[in-house]
Amino acid sequence: MFITTGCNSLKIEKPLDKTAIKRKINTLLTNWHKAAAEANFDNYFGVLDSVSIYIGTAGEENWTKEEFANFSKPYFDRGKAWSFTTLERNIYVNKDGDFVWFDELLNTWMGTCRGSGVLEKTSNSWKIKHYVLSVVIPNNDIQKVIEAKKKNDSVFLKKFDK
Repeated sequence: MFITTGCNSLKIEKPLDKTAIKRKINTLLTNWHKAAAEANFDNYFGVLDSVSIYIGTAGEENWTKEEFANFSKPYFDRGKAWSFTTLERNIYVNKDGDFVWFDELLNTWMGTCRGSGVLEKTSNSWKIKHYVLSVVIPNNDIQKVIEAKKKNDSVFLKKFDK
């Protein structure tokens, strides 16, 4: 514990408990994925910050919260969104304890995926600012995947031709 003094003030600062922050973020992310599996739209999108970005597995999937919510709403309304089970998760905390980043390995309907993201503590709650979902491709399979997506990639990349 640190005690700092000024002219007429006494401020006691507790050391940062990164382990507690990591536990809190781990629970938040587990519950976030659970909300999708249970098609709980409010709980799922309530964790995303108003300015958050969600990047999906397809090249064109770079969504604001509103765009992602609009895309996802029909799935949630049918009572069947998606189910991601965490296999492994690493969480990192900045020195002030108000900013974290993470990566996670997931078991999904697409097979093994990797998620990564950034959260920020605002007031007394944590919000996801940025999330990236990618499909994991074993190195031995990459040539087959490259060949399988060649045609669609060429169509997609035309929008970047100048």
